[in-house]
Amino acid sequence: MAERINREEADITVLYSSTEDEDSGPSGVEVKVKSKHKKKVNSERRPLVQQDGNVDTRYVNNFEDESFNAIIHKAEDAIAAGHNPERISQGSSGSYFVRNCERVKIGVFKPKSEEPYGHLNPKWTKWVHKLCCPCCFGRSCLIPNQGYLSEAGASIVDEKLGLNLVPKTKVVYLTSHSFYYPCNDRCNTQIRRFFAELWPDTCGKKFSGELPLKVGSFQLFVNGYKDAQELLDEFVTKPLPSDLENELQFLFEKLVVLDYIIRNTDRGNDNWLIKCVCAQPVAETSFIPHSTTSDPQATPLFQATPQVLQPPQGGEISVAAIDNGLAFPFKHPDEWRAYPFYWAWLPMARKPFSDKIKELVLDKLKDDSFVTSIVEELRVLFAEDKGFDSSMFERQMSVLRGQVLNLKGALSSSDKKTPWDLANMPPATVAITVTGPGKRNFIQKFRSSRPFFSWC
Repeated sequence: MAERINREEADITVLYSSTEDEDSGPSGVEVKVKSKHKKKVNSERRPLVQQDGNVDTRYVNNFEDESFNAIIHKAEDAIAAGHNPERISQGSSGSYFVRNCERVKIGVFKPKSEEPYGHLNPKWTKWVHKLCCPCCFGRSCLIPNQGYLSEAGASIVDEKLGLNLVPKTKVVYLTSHSFYYPCNDRCNTQIRRFFAELWPDTCGKKFSGELPLKVGSFQLFVNGYKDAQELLDEFVTKPLPSDLENELQFLFEKLVVLDYIIRNTDRGNDNWLIKCVCAQPVAETSFIPHSTTSDPQATPLFQATPQVLQPPQGGEISVAAIDNGLAFPFKHPDEWRAYPFYWAWLPMARKPFSDKIKELVLDKLKDDSFVTSIVEELRVLFAEDKGFDSSMFERQMSVLRGQVLNLKGALSSSDKKTPWDLANMPPATVAITVTGPGKRNFIQKFRSSRPFFSWC
């Protein structure tokens, strides 16, 4: 039986205790425990994969995923050939369209140093925000300058759950003259290049003459998609065929699952995309008797007249969940803004979760070892950051576990919960505490305070 503990700031429930060895979690779930005395090797200069005989040393980035590897290599080749990434005008950070040598967009690169609150953000809006309104600067529930990890982390969660909504995203290292660099970096690069060209046999072997590498997220570019809000407005006046409408509802429920688990604090209807290819209207030909003579005994001729007798059926619809850089908070929003899920106000959010989405994710979420595997993959990713803090990461994962707990409850409920009901469930966290040698408690904690503004 769960032990109930009362505290002033919140209700806390010990869900269950574990008395297994320290290297295992509840129900035989394996948990990797890092020694406190283990030397940290976090560095943004560390290679993405171990160098071996199969790695192409001509490139900075090498991955086991061959398809992604081929694309990022095309990006590096294009930059080397002078096809520099193009800065995206929208948004409040430095993000770039990356092209191949044929000038075709293949990805979106978001450097860590040029994030909305990064020290090299080339756009002035956040600088003005920080200068004029420091009390409301940033999102207090997020760890600063981890947007690139959040982008890649959302891709991991999406892939583990089999949602197939997030275009594949990984952490990469790129350099380009179109990126924003301080003057001293550009001057130093020019000096190194000058000496490398002057003495190629000595300085040329020591100095590369390239600008410093930037670490950031690289997300594959998707073609043919439009902002969700644009197409949702269009579907009001031009309804979808029933089969596509059902498919869109299923895709929407996938988006709800993803956003809720990672606690996306920036999901508006302008940063998820829809691609819809509807079938043409079904035209059937009817033959109308038509006589060319006045003789009623004459054999009538038949004139073909096309008529639309049925609404169009078939087609294809898909959804892409982009802009996941403001997710994985270390606490639920509890100060000025609530950062709600704006999809909760859509009509689709008032329909109960379908059996199809339950079959896809519910059994996985009920498996503690599966959730632990997600946490461990995220740990490996987040540990790549040189500012990685294990205690803060555990707080981020406590929010994720709480979201998973609420989602399981909504999908398992016999009351046919809707995405709207899910978005309005009390926010919870599930933390792991060590109570003794080989003993762990999983503690559920509900948020004790609410933001001042609950609608934004």
